[in-house]
Amino acid sequence: MKADVVARFVDSVIANSDYTQMDKPYLYNRVLALVGEEGLKQEVETTDLIALKDELLTIAAKNGKVGETQNERDNLGAELMNFIMPAPSVLNQRFWQTYETDKNKAIADFYALSKQNDYIKTKAIAKNIAYSVPTQYGDIEITINLSKPEKDPKAIAAAKKMKQTGYPKCQLCIENEGYQGRLDYPARADHRIIRFDLGNKTWGFQYSPYAYFNEHCIFLDGKHEPMAITAKTFSQLLAIVERFPGYFAGSNADLPIVGGSILTHEHYQGGNHEFAMQKAPIEKNLHFAGFSDVEAGIVKWPMSVIRLRAKDQARLVELASKILDKWRAYSDESVDVLASSNGESHHTITPIARRSGAEFELDLVLRDNQTSAKYPDGIFHPHQDVQHIKKENIGLIEVMGLAILPPRLKDELTEVEKYLLGKPNQMADYHAKWAEKIKAEHPEVSEQNVDNLVKAQVGKVFARVLEDAGVFKRDQKGQEAFVRFAEFVGLEG
Repeated sequence: MKADVVARFVDSVIANSDYTQMDKPYLYNRVLALVGEEGLKQEVETTDLIALKDELLTIAAKNGKVGETQNERDNLGAELMNFIMPAPSVLNQRFWQTYETDKNKAIADFYALSKQNDYIKTKAIAKNIAYSVPTQYGDIEITINLSKPEKDPKAIAAAKKMKQTGYPKCQLCIENEGYQGRLDYPARADHRIIRFDLGNKTWGFQYSPYAYFNEHCIFLDGKHEPMAITAKTFSQLLAIVERFPGYFAGSNADLPIVGGSILTHEHYQGGNHEFAMQKAPIEKNLHFAGFSDVEAGIVKWPMSVIRLRAKDQARLVELASKILDKWRAYSDESVDVLASSNGESHHTITPIARRSGAEFELDLVLRDNQTSAKYPDGIFHPHQDVQHIKKENIGLIEVMGLAILPPRLKDELTEVEKYLLGKPNQMADYHAKWAEKIKAEHPEVSEQNVDNLVKAQVGKVFARVLEDAGVFKRDQKGQEAFVRFAEFVGLEG
């Protein structure tokens, strides 16, 4: 049965919130105030909240109740979806009440709500191009990120004229909860954060709006403090994976070039996803002196990873902290590894924690952010010959084997395919050498196989990108140097 769009939206709000039928006139009037009173005779059949919200945005635009930029539409959209959201205190109370009897249900309910209210942009995420490619390191994942909307030039121009308030301090601060949004800042009216205690400090748990993998979430410090990889980092990551069953938790490195995009606010990422690195086996066991109760080994992975496994969290933290301290001080010029220069520290770790049954696991990925005349972007960063595919920092998610590639590649790779097939094309010059090599090595290229061929070659490049970021290379010289570092930490025998 059809009904006018506002009435249908109000019915759906009542069905999915704490409101009751008594609240219907109130809700109807509040929606009218937001979208205007013209054009409401339009009838719809859908009861999908997000689709109804989008219809209301169209009405609001016609009524002059919302600006023409995507930011303004998002701000109003979030305000409309906020009708179904409990107050933060109520949501937190319900989450932890459910958690007492069923931890998985508490997490699943919060995830479902974050999708239902369009905070997690499921429609946008579905636009991403995603596939896996078999390599010598396992099946790595490739994503061409099309979900985040490109910045609107009109919004950029308008934002430049706005007075900068410095509030919120950053997009990870708890003060984002309920923030209306601006031309230069994302909408957060429908945003909610679950509070939890971590080391006698208040932390927050939320989902990522533009998720790169299943249940992609963020754990954030309640205070706006810079990121730092320390012994506390390992302890907190292990505590998180104990608190949130089924989730991994990891941190970007805390130095430029090898670090993430936000170094000003302490936070971790997590989610319910098994990455290729997690599946990668130990290829050389390590026995650290004084830690016979901790399994350890070098992982078969393009980057330089030491895996630790034990039942006792404290023992894992103790050994991981020792490895971090030793790495910060370690140099081996025979393989271009240098702890510091000109008073600048070059070494840190990208850590990832998981739980498997009664055991906890820590992967410690060694990072070095040096630059040189030959590699001005970073010695252990994607080198120039692969930057036509990936030139951005290699952060936590990519370290684990999921490439987040730029949107430009969607169209650019189509032109590469045309070139390989001998068709007229507008292939970017920086792809030419790569494409020529593919064509020479694959004379069998055809209309039927060109798509899969290019996908496989992109995966091959990403594997090389990760090898570039590895401090101890995969050849004999590099692996012998890796063992020397392990000996520096302290091996038995």
